[in-house]
Amino acid sequence: MKLLLVDDSRLLSEGLQNLLTAHGFEIAGIASNGGEAVRMSEDLKPDLILMDLRMPGHDGLISTRLIKARWPEIKIIILTISDNDNDLFDAIKAGADGYLLKSMSGEDLVSAIKNLEKGISPISPVLTSRVLSEFSKLSTGSNPSTKKSTQPQSQKSALANLTERQIQVLRLVAKGMTYKEIARSLSISERTVRYHMSEMIHRLHLQNRSQVLAYAARLGLDLEP
Repeated sequence: MKLLLVDDSRLLSEGLQNLLTAHGFEIAGIASNGGEAVRMSEDLKPDLILMDLRMPGHDGLISTRLIKARWPEIKIIILTISDNDNDLFDAIKAGADGYLLKSMSGEDLVSAIKNLEKGISPISPVLTSRVLSEFSKLSTGSNPSTKKSTQPQSQKSALANLTERQIQVLRLVAKGMTYKEIARSLSISERTVRYHMSEMIHRLHLQNRSQVLAYAARLGLDLEP
């Protein structure tokens, strides 16, 4: 993958460049603000942009919105120190394909980027449950009696598309567990966990992990064991 790094901290960008280059990624360029990111996206056409949230001039949200509007095929992962719910949901609304915290390890970042190549949307585990919770609130905002009458059939339809093991994986992902933690919990390999998530995305005709969680919440699928 050809990457564009966008961060107003040159030290951080150079550290990311060294890390990702060592793992075989091509760093096409480094931008220090959102305006540069938009201009460089036009010139370089990167496959993926790692975008900081807080920057002078155009911030990460504005830049993400502008880039996605012109080049929707470019993937954008927000890489930030902010674990604020509003920032997370604003980024998703702006079109971001993932949202990761700078506190994560280099190994986990590399893994997240590789998962994106497989169609798995990377969101920091600590934030995954918040995404599900928000979608749940939106999906249950209707009349309670209506929800009560439709929920059993919705759950039945959802379960019909997924295997028992896939439901187990979905429940654990929704709780914010990483694939590695899920693998240990279910006594399977991390590769098998990724396979089940990919199968869920395929079976439900979705695009990424966030949409799988949204689908479950929208149908009222009970994610508690």
